[in-house]
Amino acid sequence: MNTKLKYFRLFLFVLFLVRWDPAYSEEKGEKASKSTETEADKKSCQEKEEYNETKHRIIVQGQSIDYTAVAGTLILNNDKCQPKASMFYISYTKDGEEAKSNRPITFCFNGGPGSSSIWLHLGILGPKRVDLNENGDALPPYHLTDNEFSLLDTTDLVFIDPISTGFSRAIPVGEADKYYGTQEDIKIIAEFIRLYITRFHRWESPKFIVGESYGTTRAAALAGYLHDNMYIYTNGLVFISTVLNFQSIDFAAGNDLPYLLILPSYTATAWYHKKLSAPLQSNFLDTFQKAKEFVINEYSLALFKGDALSSSEKKYIAKQIAQFTGLTPEYVERSNLRIDTSHFTKELLRNEKRTVGRFDSRFKGIDANLVGEYFEYDPSLDVIIGAFTSTFNQYVATELQWKKEEPYEVLAEIYSKWDYGSRNQYLNVAETLRSVLTKNPFLRTFVANGYFDLATPIYATEYTFNHLGLDPTLLNHITMKNYDAGHMMYIYRPSLIQLKKDLTQFYHDTLEDQNK
Repeated sequence: MNTKLKYFRLFLFVLFLVRWDPAYSEEKGEKASKSTETEADKKSCQEKEEYNETKHRIIVQGQSIDYTAVAGTLILNNDKCQPKASMFYISYTKDGEEAKSNRPITFCFNGGPGSSSIWLHLGILGPKRVDLNENGDALPPYHLTDNEFSLLDTTDLVFIDPISTGFSRAIPVGEADKYYGTQEDIKIIAEFIRLYITRFHRWESPKFIVGESYGTTRAAALAGYLHDNMYIYTNGLVFISTVLNFQSIDFAAGNDLPYLLILPSYTATAWYHKKLSAPLQSNFLDTFQKAKEFVINEYSLALFKGDALSSSEKKYIAKQIAQFTGLTPEYVERSNLRIDTSHFTKELLRNEKRTVGRFDSRFKGIDANLVGEYFEYDPSLDVIIGAFTSTFNQYVATELQWKKEEPYEVLAEIYSKWDYGSRNQYLNVAETLRSVLTKNPFLRTFVANGYFDLATPIYATEYTFNHLGLDPTLLNHITMKNYDAGHMMYIYRPSLIQLKKDLTQFYHDTLEDQNK
């Protein structure tokens, strides 16, 4: 018994020495420490802000500009000071501008919902642009060129990617859905802007917002939110291919408005593809105006009658619609005088076995299904998206030195999940725009439209602005220009040149008015 007890005590002693041996303890501690650090590193990797700064030079309109580019992220926190989102941005600031309070800063984004800011960035505003031919085609090998039409000579630029687009991500990523809505999206972009102007001391700088497509919806609502909730006043808004009132573009039973407002854009498209009669082909602007007058004086009244429209009246209106669209009267009548975009893009050139683009109806596509009602793809998107994607990824990794390998989400598939936040009515931020234009008498708005844009038609935009209810004394605070291209009118070189001139003038006039 004593022997067993002796050996048992010896075993406990050896075990004690092993457990408390400094080398053993140090090794285990190191292992534990390494394990803890690894987990912490993983966490901090998701939450750490990135900031990559590079120096460049460009010539814009004959002016040599030295500038600093930053590719980075800002971490946005919730009310418990916990990270909730990592927002990716690319900024360009002109060097040598000591008085930042005099230098405008412009926040830019595209639409979707679900689009990154790549289009405005590499299409018109940034110091680099995708090299396209005169018409807007991207021809391989794809590459960037210095953008002599950039706005960097006029304003500093910040390109923002909303959550789940570009490199912007929710924290944790699995909670991204909470930002897939109009109100949630506006709030987090507003938070980004507040943090950015705080971090980089730009509170006193004149502030502009540029949005394209759904980005115009965001821009109008954002200007109102910044004004009312953060007391951040915007000096200028730039809307490129505008949609503020979704009733004007949503083809749905019981909503006749989109069918009316898109007809002049169908006329423009038919004119471009030479599908109109000789008299209507002779003068584009005159024909476009006649199409609008037909909508006001005859087409709108016909649709207002609905089933009360007589058979003879229906045949007459069908013939008139056919005249302005290049379609046959039989097809128009069979469509009950209501032709949505997906049908028009398929039908106009059906006899040629071709379709036309939705974003830019100047472009033609080849469709395998000759008898279907919907086109297979949008040729005006496919012709450029590959060029924008490849050149951006090359540019951000090399010139901007963003050394991450996660995918840049050019177009995130979140459109179907989006909460437009309006019950029993269409999303309409036009009232928000009217309100902020009224409250801020220094705010100016520039609106750019493409004649061949079937996604956000010109006449729908005109209708929206004609129904703002803005006080007559403020009507001259809105500038509207039309261009001979589509949704991304800047891919067409003549429109790019003109848009650069118009935007430069808009910034000049806006700042001059505010400095009086």
